[in-house]
Formats: sequence, C-alpha cells, structure tokens
Amino acid sequence: MLLRTTVLAALGSAALLCSGQVLAESPSAACGTHTAALADALGHGDFAKAGADFTPELAGKLDAKALGHVWATLQTQSGAYRDHEAPLVRANVMSTDLVFAKGTQVMLTRCDSQDRIETVRIMPKAMAGLLSHAVKPHPEEPHALAGGGRVLRLDVPSPAGPLFGALTLPAGEGPFPAVVLVSGSGDNDRDELIGPNRPFRDIAEGLARLGIASLRYDKRNFDYNQTWGDKTGRVIDSEVTDDAVTAARLLAKQPHVDAHRVFVVGHSLGAMMAPRIGRRDPQLAGLVLMAGPARHILDALEQQAREQSIRAGLSAEDVRKSVQAVTDEKALLAKVGPGQDAPAGNFSNAPQTYWLSWQRVDPLADARALSMPMLFLQGASDFQVSPTLDFGRWKEALGQRDNTAFHLYPGLSHLFMPAGKTGTIADYTAPATVDPKVITDLATWIKAQPALEKTASAAP
Repeated sequence: MLLRTTVLAALGSAALLCSGQVLAESPSAACGTHTAALADALGHGDFAKAGADFTPELAGKLDAKALGHVWATLQTQSGAYRDHEAPLVRANVMSTDLVFAKGTQVMLTRCDSQDRIETVRIMPKAMAGLLSHAVKPHPEEPHALAGGGRVLRLDVPSPAGPLFGALTLPAGEGPFPAVVLVSGSGDNDRDELIGPNRPFRDIAEGLARLGIASLRYDKRNFDYNQTWGDKTGRVIDSEVTDDAVTAARLLAKQPHVDAHRVFVVGHSLGAMMAPRIGRRDPQLAGLVLMAGPARHILDALEQQAREQSIRAGLSAEDVRKSVQAVTDEKALLAKVGPGQDAPAGNFSNAPQTYWLSWQRVDPLADARALSMPMLFLQGASDFQVSPTLDFGRWKEALGQRDNTAFHLYPGLSHLFMPAGKTGTIADYTAPATVDPKVITDLATWIKAQPALEKTASAAP
C-alpha cells in the first residue's frame, strides 16, 4: 500500500523508531516487564530512566532528549497523558495502550534475545489494529484451488536472498498469459496483507479462475529487513524495480506460462514504478497500474499529510507542521544536483539516499517513453492516491493512445474494495475482498492484448 511506511507521519503521530521488523518470536515475560517500565517512565517524564532497558543501538538513536521531544509531540497531538494499560502480547510484539485526553495511542515494543528493547513504535489504534494481523516470512505451501487451479512455491532470487513467492496457475496445461504482481510501499508480503485483507491473493486466485497465471512474492524488506539493500544502499530500485524485473523474467521461463504474454500488474508504489520496470524489461507484453501515483512522491506525500492530519482531528497548527515537514524535505532534496550524493540523515525513519532515489522517479516521463500497452485502474474513493491529481493526470497525458485504457470504480478504495466511511487507515481494518468487476476487467484487457514478438534484447 502506497506510503504505508510514512502514513504515521501523515497522521501526525510519532513513530519513535522501528530498528527492525515488527515481528519476532513471542516476547518473554521479561520483555513485558521492561515494556511496562518504559511506559511508567514515559508517563512520569523520566526520560533517562525510560531508556534503561534499550539495546545500545536504540539507546544511541533515542536518548533522553529525543524521547522527551517525542513525548511532548504526542501530548500536543493527543492531549495530556492520563494512564496506560498493562502490556499485552499481540502479533508477537508487546502492545501497550497509552491513554491521552484526546484518545488512545498504542506503543509496540520488541525485545532482542537478551530481553532488551530493540524496537519502539507509537501509533494510532487503527494502525496497530492493522499490524495485529501481521505474519512472519514463510515459504508458500503448494495447494489446490477450487475449480482445478493450483498454487506452487516459486521464490524470486534477489541480492539479499530468495524472496518467498507463489505461482498461481489456472486449471489445465496452458500456456497461459501471466502477470507479476508488484506491491505497494512498506514491508509487504506476497499477499500485500493489510489488516485482515489480502488484495494480491484475491487478484491471483480471481485471475486463475479466468485463465491467467500470476507470480506474487515477498518484498526484500519483508523477508530480510535490515539487509535488503544492495551495494548502492537502500534505494527505490532495490526495493521494487530490480526484483520485479527478475520476477518477470523468471515467470516467462515457467512451464504452462506463455513467455510472449507476461505483464506487470503494479499496485500503488508498484504501479508508480511499473513504467520504470517496463523500461528495464521491453520483453513485457504490457503494464497495469492499479492506483498508481502520477506525481513525484513527495508531492503525493504532501497532499496525504494535509488530508490525513485533518481527518485525524489535529489542530490547525499540527496540520501545518505535518505538511511543513514534507515541504522542508522537498526543498532539501531539490538542492541536490545530478550526480551529487544525498544529504546526511533520515526522513520518516528512512535514509535520505532512499528518499532522493524515490523523489527522482518521474512516472509520467517513464510512461511517455514506452509504447507498450497500459491499463490504468483507480478506485474513486481512494484517499491515498488521488482520482483527480493522479488518475486524472495519467488520463490527460496518455488518454489519446490507442493501446491505453482507463477504468474508474465508484465506491472503491485504494485496495479496490468497498470504501469505508472514515477516509483513513481505520477503514482497512474491516474484512473485505477485491471487487470481482476489477478482476474481470483486468483479465479481459490482458486477454485482448497481442502476444509480444520477442525480438528486442532486455535491458540489463
């Protein structure tokens, strides 16, 4: 899902630090004791004591001054601190409700093998609710689908190591047209799990019923966490482009797959990067962009920061600060010339090298450079990617092309599921499935595209 890594900032909430993946083995009783002591110390304003059980790495990043700043920011946004509940084990982390005058925030902590706290995050209750459904990296178990389809394990090679993947095949022998599913931002698994919802599994199984194969895979930052970057560091191509190209070439070699009819279907960030993937791999038969931003990422983030902060009920001053943080980041990166290194430091818990690489992606320019068929799908009730500023921009720029199609779906969300009422991430906590019409339209378009004549050499 686009901007899941930064949605906390957009909501104006304070993410203290996530120094590792949220999931781990079930925390021990000692971890719960240390978490309770952390909550007590924060509540009493004893920020030096609050970090007593931190790992050295976390203590180096969250000293007493930093903790005091975060705590003050929390109370500015959520009102005066009142109390906290006892820590509970949820999704293999310790979860502690922090009660403030304007509502409850949830503190998630994880401990290392010595029961030292190595991760602390504070977030809105809705975000914590989404994480409560999280899973650990695990290989796909081959299984049959109703109607004769089947799901096989097919891992995707990457510099960090193999990425757990699932090849979903229709009934029969094929060869079938096939798609690579490229997910949104954040540490997504192959189902693109968000709360209780699994949009990529819905799409894969729906396409299989309609005669189309698919490959979906975990992102590097889900399977490998701190080691997912390559020699250039943590940059957007390491997160998305490189593995998508590898996956497409792997899919084309599989039995039962028509190598001349392999498509990329990107969602959110994956859709934004789809034209870039297409430029890297001209052997693709086409691209599908589901809720893809047409703007530079910080332009989209700026809008999200404003709208989500308002919906979260923040004061006018806090809304201004939330937007200003993104505006300042844009100004900082704008000063970096071609070939220059990124500035030092982090933004929203990611290094500036990562943000610079992402901000330099121009999805419209990449799309204009391609002649391959493209399909654009957009939920009209999407509060993350704009039906006007993004989908409308795609349509204005590419709508005259004969091999490009557009579908707008009234009442559907960013996940292409029925939209909720709040216009915030709380809507994603309701169980739902991808609208069948979306999958039917997707399959119909894919089947209508001509097979690619494989004459060009793929870019390295």
